Amino acid sequence: MQNQNTLLAVDSNFLMDLARPEEMAFDALDVIRSRARGARIVVTTRVVDELVEKWKNDPDAKTREIARRALLLMRQERDLVPVDLTDLQATYAESIADELREREVIKWEERNDAIILAEAAVLGCVMLVSSDNHLLVAKPEHVREVLRQRGVSEVVIRSPRDIVREFGGRKR
Repeated sequence: MQNQNTLLAVDSNFLMDLARPEEMAFDALDVIRSRARGARIVVTTRVVDELVEKWKNDPDAKTREIARRALLLMRQERDLVPVDLTDLQATYAESIADELREREVIKWEERNDAIILAEAAVLGCVMLVSSDNHLLVAKPEHVREVLRQRGVSEVVIRSPRDIVREFGGRKR
């Protein structure tokens, strides 16, 4: 089955899991590739910015190296497509992110996480793959409500483990 119009987004934590490498992250990527053939896996502007920031400025040398490898991985994996938002899209995503935080769907201090989710929604993604607990604990009905009211895609947030468990036919 071809899903050429389907967009999925990934966050920086998932990309860093791939760069470590963590088997569950690769299993999830394999499941996505096999179950959603032709789907585009996008890496949003904020995700790239987060990885660059970690690579250049994180106090932990190991984190800097993993972030560097994650950035290189995006160049090597044909499925991972960095996408620049237009100024209008970026502004709207920030506005949605502010609302997600104001309504306490995402913790106030997790601004980047809220922006990554909002960027995915503005781009029309159906899913955000994340291993970030701040995103994974967001109540799906509250996420859907905010995104629906803002007229953007209702993004489902899934962990690599959930993807493998729900769609890969394997129990872990």
